[in-house]
Amino acid sequence: MRTLSGIQPSGKLHLGNYFGSIRPNLELATKAEQSFFFIADLHAMTTVNDPAVLREARSDIILDYLACGFDPEASVLFYQSHVPEHAELLWILSTVCPMGLLERAVSYKDKVQKGIAASVGLFTYPVLMAADILLYAPTVVPVGQDQKQHIEIARDLAMKFNHSFGETFTVPDPLIREDSAVVPGTDGQKMSKSYGNTIPLFGDEKETLKTIMGIVTDSKGVEEPKDPESCTVFKLHKLFLSAGEAKKLAEKYKAGGLGYGDAKKMLLETTMDYFAAMRKKRAELEKKPAYIKEVIAEGAKKASIVAGGTMQRVRKAVGLDV
Repeated sequence: MRTLSGIQPSGKLHLGNYFGSIRPNLELATKAEQSFFFIADLHAMTTVNDPAVLREARSDIILDYLACGFDPEASVLFYQSHVPEHAELLWILSTVCPMGLLERAVSYKDKVQKGIAASVGLFTYPVLMAADILLYAPTVVPVGQDQKQHIEIARDLAMKFNHSFGETFTVPDPLIREDSAVVPGTDGQKMSKSYGNTIPLFGDEKETLKTIMGIVTDSKGVEEPKDPESCTVFKLHKLFLSAGEAKKLAEKYKAGGLGYGDAKKMLLETTMDYFAAMRKKRAELEKKPAYIKEVIAEGAKKASIVAGGTMQRVRKAVGLDV
């Protein structure tokens, strides 16, 4: 089994990134013969226009991934932009991509409605995502339900290319995480940097306290029973717990006597304890810039071997081979 996953460096990672992507991808990597994880810095350029911000976000994610447990010896961790085949395949796929296929892309319309500039890069985002996937012929592409259409576009482009130029690409199958929890943000919506409702993954205690204490709750008093399943504080706390622990905590909410202030402090303590070892490892990695550069360089080298092999077949298929 070969897996592939990417993440945009568009800001600090948060609990939604960890529980929705990082932790399940770590678990999946243990079952795979080869796993590719890339920092989608080319994609990020559709929303990040400050080079200093992009540089910092890229390096932060590398540190975060390594701190969370990604093993660069067992998995391939690299910057998308360090493997030029991504951009080359984007162009080749765009020449066979029907306009109507992209005009039906829901994510483009959603992002424009949220105020993101309607650039050509944003419009062709799904084609670059298809290139990201098809270069590595993964057997599994783990995505959330909101990314399902992008995988469908990648499948359509792979089949259209194969029909036009002969069997070249493996048609990818998505692994939709139907059972993965939607991580709520501090306002109850899905946690997202776009909504400004995130809890930082590696924030210090003061920063994390501020965000957790800002979680929106109802106006029930301390002694009143509370519905845990409708409470954002409980939903977040539950992510850290076993089924048995979550059941006991839910009973405390239902019994009354647990105020939201104390519930938030309990969540803060759990959060800080859970990430303590990872936070320590990240601080140690920050002192090893040479090692980080080596990880990035080796990752790009390993990714380029696979991507280069794919592009040799693609160039030959379309007539661009030497």
